[in-house]
Amino acid sequence: MRVLITGSSGQIGTNLGLALLDAGHGVVGLDVRPNPWTGRIDTHLVDLAVPLEGAAMAAFGPVEAVVHLAAHAKVHALVERPWGAVENHLMVANALELARLGRVPILLASSREVYGNRVAQGAPVAEGHADFRAVPSPYAAMKLAGEGLAASYRRCYGLPFSVIRFSNVYGRYDHDLERLERAIWVFRDRIARGMAVTVYGAEKVLDFTHVDDAVAGTVACLMALVAGNPAVVGETFNVAHGTGHRLLDVVDLVAGAVGRAPDVRIEPSRAGEVTWYVADISRARAAFGYDPRVPVTIGVPRAIREAPPVAGTWAEVRTA
Repeated sequence: MRVLITGSSGQIGTNLGLALLDAGHGVVGLDVRPNPWTGRIDTHLVDLAVPLEGAAMAAFGPVEAVVHLAAHAKVHALVERPWGAVENHLMVANALELARLGRVPILLASSREVYGNRVAQGAPVAEGHADFRAVPSPYAAMKLAGEGLAASYRRCYGLPFSVIRFSNVYGRYDHDLERLERAIWVFRDRIARGMAVTVYGAEKVLDFTHVDDAVAGTVACLMALVAGNPAVVGETFNVAHGTGHRLLDVVDLVAGAVGRAPDVRIEPSRAGEVTWYVADISRARAAFGYDPRVPVTIGVPRAIREAPPVAGTWAEVRTA
């Protein structure tokens, strides 16, 4: 099978592309930048935030499925620049058109951000809890709108689709702080350099997902979708670990892996941020055998061991 992956130079896209290649599948990637991690993925430089020509699918060659991952992924940045969320929706529209014109199924990446903060803390969040009236940010609003657009493509054109809602995916190929400030890597770099770490929300609890689990769930859902399994076609699934951890506890895990005590500063949660989320993953488990294997207590230290070391102390970096 040959799969088209949008956002193929990002963290999930790179890991997914390599996993599919290792399993003997073909991969073609679309992204606005070359892949900084590997040369194995055939990457076409395409801006999906502008309309593509109708013949675009032919230019990338025949494929059997589309996985749409491309997006501006910094939630608070899109609170400051909401037009970026609109660009995300344009990316969804382009990906759906690629799938429609190629007459192939599409797996659409969404986010736990669509749930907002309306769910009572303590109970894992099931897929049916998403409600447009509760979305906390422009990013979340456009993610939920993208899911709706995919559903309309199924009704109007018979396009098979599935949606995966990811949650705080971390791990391999995720430490590019010049492009995207992921919390774990901000914590790692600042702790290693003896700098203070700012945590936005002392009681913030989130469901952190190691990228190996995220990719395993994506592949399993994709295979079921391509096979036409009615348990996944037109359905939405949470793909996370299914456990919650305070952000402060994650700072401690990072500090333990770095071997240096953190200097933690607490600030209020920022506008648009979700403050509590633990996923109910029972639907994904039942539909395609999703079975996360990497708890955050193992995954965070592993991710830090696997990543390149910090270049030096902050003073060394400032004078380099």
